[in-house]
Amino acid sequence: MTVAPAGPGFSTTIEALRLRERQLGRGRPSLVTDQFSADDFHLIVDDRADVHISSKDGRFCLGWFPSGRPGTDGEGWTIAVTSTAEVPGYCMSFDTETPADMVAAVVECVLATSRRV
Repeated sequence: MTVAPAGPGFSTTIEALRLRERQLGRGRPSLVTDQFSADDFHLIVDDRADVHISSKDGRFCLGWFPSGRPGTDGEGWTIAVTSTAEVPGYCMSFDTETPADMVAAVVECVLATSRRV
């Protein structure tokens, strides 16, 4: 069934308005961390059980903070890629409850776009 608008606006279906189930919960962080090889990355687990992974060239960093990154409001994951002389770098973060599957997809994309120079 399509509902036609009485005036300016949009139309939709009843089915499109139904509630949907979404993935929730942290999931398995190993989906993220298992993407990194010892050949190309350093892995450090600190005394708080936070995980720090960096590329051997130091241009890529990932941090996983299961209890939240100190000094932030619930930041659980941080990904940073440093800049070059011509192009600025970037940083992104996800809170502690972001599903690991989603962070893993982002990491997979970042790693897939890297290349040796």
